[in-house]
Amino acid sequence: METVANSVHREPWNKGKIVGQKAPFKLKDIWALRVRLQMEGRVRELALFNLGIDSKLRGCDLVALKVRDVCHGDQLATRAIVMQQKTKRPVQFEITQVTRDALQAWIKQAKLKSDDFLFPSRLHDSPHLGTRQYARILGHWVNELGLDPAEYGTHSLRRTKATLIYRRTKNLRAVQLLLGHSKLESTVRYLGIEVDDALEISEQTEI
Repeated sequence: METVANSVHREPWNKGKIVGQKAPFKLKDIWALRVRLQMEGRVRELALFNLGIDSKLRGCDLVALKVRDVCHGDQLATRAIVMQQKTKRPVQFEITQVTRDALQAWIKQAKLKSDDFLFPSRLHDSPHLGTRQYARILGHWVNELGLDPAEYGTHSLRRTKATLIYRRTKNLRAVQLLLGHSKLESTVRYLGIEVDDALEISEQTEI
């Protein structure tokens, strides 16, 4: 006798959600969240937030970092290089003093060793923080800042510093290198700058 397969029907993760370019965080939001995390002693989250901004890594690469990726012995590195999972290409990033301080505090509190994942998972079936867990943590941050959850995602951290650098320097090639893009067109699309730049040029052109 035939039986109906009892497979679980899974809906697409993005059903009913707004999908597209996620907004970068503004400077006032960055500092507001940093102060909140510091005041509330949320050491792991502060390290995760700061490193997410500095590294400009995709979520899958950020959560898979190990202590040795950001440390030289007992010292936090000022720069790091990692292999991107998506492109299989290496990318370098800077680790600013504020991020080094946050990481140092977290590594000490969690008693992490060189071969440990930088952000171990609190779930038994995962060796490190998963991308879904990371997304949930970021969702909490967005809610705490009173921002629209539909406009922000894990790519918001990846885009934040890259967008600020572009706005200050207009150096697309530098941003391309920092994001690890193989094509400049990818960087242009990622930053969503074409229309903004075109309008800015138009506004500055008097007839």
